[in-house]
Amino acid sequence: MNKFLLKALVLTSVNIAVFADAQFRTRNRMDRLEEFDQQKFSWGFFLNGNKMDYRIVLDPRYGMYDNHTLVKSKESYSFGAGLITKFRLNDYLDVRVEPGLQFAQRQLTFNTQTNDFYKDGNPQNAPFIPIALQDKDKVREIKSTLIDVPVLLELHGERWYNSRPYIAGGVNYIVNLQSNSSSPDDNLQQTFRSTTHNFAWSAEMGIQFYFNKFKLTPAVRGTFFMNNEMVADNATTPPYWSAAISTLQTRAVMFVLKFE
Repeated sequence: MNKFLLKALVLTSVNIAVFADAQFRTRNRMDRLEEFDQQKFSWGFFLNGNKMDYRIVLDPRYGMYDNHTLVKSKESYSFGAGLITKFRLNDYLDVRVEPGLQFAQRQLTFNTQTNDFYKDGNPQNAPFIPIALQDKDKVREIKSTLIDVPVLLELHGERWYNSRPYIAGGVNYIVNLQSNSSSPDDNLQQTFRSTTHNFAWSAEMGIQFYFNKFKLTPAVRGTFFMNNEMVADNATTPPYWSAAISTLQTRAVMFVLKFE
């Protein structure tokens, strides 16, 4: 269903772009929404499809064995939506705030039974009692509902008839509503914990198309978390899960359709 939604968004934008291009070929046609970009403030909304995954840096002791990685991530496709507020700086620069709600479900697989080798402990790590990992222990389905608030500086070129290219970049404040960060349970009880408050950076590029009543912008955005999202398991939990991961960071690629 999520892949179907992403494909539908892509096909819709392509069809609209082709239709719009047919109108731009006439050099004598009138520009549309000529005064729109002269407004100090403007508003709109967006829809997006996204592909999310984790960037993982493994612990060399508990996350690797004989040059094999013991933790793997599986990407997912999903969707989101949000609002747009634009503040005009000059003819070439705008500041955009685009708060949105993003949904994701990713999968982590922990093939870490070989960590039983360290059960006797060492000066750096306490001993532990090994357990036999079942399928429910090895796989974590991680659902995330993210409140994403990016602040982007947009640099755009001159209008070419009824279109205008742009690039943008900025920072995001992101709240994970399903982080489980304050839960007393951890992976031993099948509860995966990550940070609630996060920061990221984003880069975006797209083309703005002007119609009689609105402006449509298909764009591609990459968002990359800067902080480590991993919340450590409790001290008494064997090192099969969080101990195997040094750094866990979300990365996302989004296809966005903006309406202003």
